[in-house]
Amino acid sequence: MALRPKSSIITENSVTSTSSEESSLKGVKAKTDTAKVTSSEVRPDDSPVDELRNRLSRPAWDLNLPDDFKTTSSSSLWEEESRANGGQIEENSPYEEVRAAVPNWDEEMPANTIRAWVLGMTLSIIGSGINTLFSLRQPSISIGAVVAQLVSFALGKAWARWLPSKQRTLFGIRWNLNPGPFNVKEHAVIIVMASVSFSQAYATDIIIAQDKFYGQNFGIGFQILLMVTTQSIGYGIAGFLRKFLVYPAAMIWPGNLVSVTLTHVMHEKEVKPDPNVLGGKMSRFKWFGVIFLGAYLYYWIPGYLFQCLSMITFVTWAYPQNPVVNQLFGGTTGLGLIPLTLDWTTIVGFLGNPMIPPWYAIANSMVGVVIFYIITTIGLHYSGAWYARFLPIGDSLTYDNTGVEYNVSRVTTPRLTLDEAAYAEYSPLLLSTTFALTYGLSFATIASLVVYIYLNFRHVIVAQFKNAKTEKPDIHMKLMQKYPEAPIWWYAGLFLVMLALSYVTVLAYPTEFAWWAFTFAIVFSTVMTLPVGIVQAITNHQIGLNVITEFLMGYMQPGRPLALMMFKTYGYITASHALGFLGDLKYGHYMKIPPRTMFMVQVVGTIISCFVQIFILNFALDNVEGICEPQQAQRFTCPGARVFYSASVIWGLLGPQRMFSPGQIYSALLFFFPIGVAFAVALHFAAKRFPNTPLKYAMAPLILGGGASIPPATPFNYLTWGAVGFIFQRFIRRRYFAWWARLNYLTASGLDTGLAVSTLTIFFIFTLNQIQAPQWWGNTVFKNTMDMTGTAVQDKVASGNSFGPENW
Repeated sequence: MALRPKSSIITENSVTSTSSEESSLKGVKAKTDTAKVTSSEVRPDDSPVDELRNRLSRPAWDLNLPDDFKTTSSSSLWEEESRANGGQIEENSPYEEVRAAVPNWDEEMPANTIRAWVLGMTLSIIGSGINTLFSLRQPSISIGAVVAQLVSFALGKAWARWLPSKQRTLFGIRWNLNPGPFNVKEHAVIIVMASVSFSQAYATDIIIAQDKFYGQNFGIGFQILLMVTTQSIGYGIAGFLRKFLVYPAAMIWPGNLVSVTLTHVMHEKEVKPDPNVLGGKMSRFKWFGVIFLGAYLYYWIPGYLFQCLSMITFVTWAYPQNPVVNQLFGGTTGLGLIPLTLDWTTIVGFLGNPMIPPWYAIANSMVGVVIFYIITTIGLHYSGAWYARFLPIGDSLTYDNTGVEYNVSRVTTPRLTLDEAAYAEYSPLLLSTTFALTYGLSFATIASLVVYIYLNFRHVIVAQFKNAKTEKPDIHMKLMQKYPEAPIWWYAGLFLVMLALSYVTVLAYPTEFAWWAFTFAIVFSTVMTLPVGIVQAITNHQIGLNVITEFLMGYMQPGRPLALMMFKTYGYITASHALGFLGDLKYGHYMKIPPRTMFMVQVVGTIISCFVQIFILNFALDNVEGICEPQQAQRFTCPGARVFYSASVIWGLLGPQRMFSPGQIYSALLFFFPIGVAFAVALHFAAKRFPNTPLKYAMAPLILGGGASIPPATPFNYLTWGAVGFIFQRFIRRRYFAWWARLNYLTASGLDTGLAVSTLTIFFIFTLNQIQAPQWWGNTVFKNTMDMTGTAVQDKVASGNSFGPENW
């Protein structure tokens, strides 16, 4: 690691031999007054290679370990990296990604300070309020945690410079308004508080759908209970999974590494140049600044001045009214078979930064996209499956049997239940080819996930249960052991309180949500959190449970849209927030933040954001004229809530039995459940049969579910994302590893941050004031294509005619 001081390295002979791990840590606990606790001071007697092998009982499943670590007996990549000057050894992570981003020492400094709490809570209130308000607008805009990371750095430095430093005592607690220089741990605490509060709560869509689309309003009490419970109940579950998803070194959580890198770089004191790599002569923070500025200035070109660079679908420009050409080569509603873009937004907008996930995870997703969303989709669509000639090849709308958007109001009663007679007279619900395929692949993904985890991780999970207290930790776990852990009863208490309040929410109001269905939602999300979390922690890809929860509730309590929305939220978001909490705990683990501080920061930040979002949401609903109407003057059309409402109608009102049951149009998609099981088993044994082939990196859940963002994403987005991922995570990492280790994550952060700030600038200056971009060829050539207008359909239905089955 470039910033490690020489004094942190000691010889092997100087490491005191101890009889137990606890005694090997006494030196760490005794050094609380020193500036830095280093890896060589916590290193046990055991060989680091032996220790890691003991910890990873089944290394074949761990695809993030370097190949030479697995095959070399006495001189692993880990030892080679950490050996210096003869017998001098310093322990480090066995994972290249972690070594490149996370220092293997802990510096003593305060984290739980008045400054961190004031700045964190202030930014949480402002950020969650702004994001809630603008989430109601089309196009929407959001402020990410990276903006809080930059703003809090400036505010923290100003605080340290200008506010007085004086020790005070309140109720026996000593505190200081200005505890000294603004440090990296305070900064990390603020970032965590922002990350949990900036995202819009899923429950806001339920509240909007109730108020504006269903005409229901249960009052502020119901809204607060719904918001707080859905946002927090998963946190209790997270506490029980720390030993599986936070403590093990193999649970990398790649998405954290970019933020860890940037946070440390912003507080770097010692700059060690590396003139052998591009950009190595400047400090890493200066490199970030150069990339940030370049990304900020460049986005003005594709984002405002020359917009056709976002998707260079030149074939559709040449044949704008040819439906087949637009279906195959379009980037908005087509397949994008020639994926060319000069816009970072197109690459990262739906899928995140491709410079973060490991290459094998990207490759698995790309294999799935090519097989299912290109080859299979072309075969299905042009063979006429699901009446495809009358429908787009790929979008997220729903259609009737005349080829126009499905009119839900024609099949609902005044009490918002299904009018069977009207439904029989009107039309079945029809989907584009990729949309229908996505539902089938969602079924296959869930089935394959359960099988994949059982086949590859069952021994690891059992071992973690048995050996949680005796397992030998890696360097980062050792450094964290001097901090008191948040006791399990904190998490259990939080879970029980939120569970009780959830039952009140469900049963004290006329939600039509049965207590047993709610209980099933919590059990389902709890059980699925671990397998989904394992995949996310090693690949940076979270497999969504939204479709399967809608599917289950549609059969369990059909005809109850509100109950379905609540089941979906408790069943899906509970697991998602549990994983978000665990990911933040891993971030705190890497940053060496005391676990009790991490618990309090996340819980308090979440509760604050719930009340802020409720206040802003009700203020907007009561004071913005025409809000959620399609033609609202300031474009506050509630796009997210409208999609949420439509899903509740499809799954809660019509129900999956009218789409997937035997005899229905999409009944064949139910076969994807056994297909997912068979595919996972086949890949597992094929990898065992051919262990030295790329099959050892195959992951059935990623191949089947990696393309789940389609639609609204398209293969165009995936292909460009995969190309960039190949360049940085495969080619550059292998050929120019020194550059990758020093600057890859920092470059990723600079590109994302520059794009975010540039997008905000353009939005507030031009979009919000309805100032159009310059009207010239570069900004208009793509607007009249069938791909862009969503009209790329092979056959139009004549007036008065229809297509599809005669009975439904």
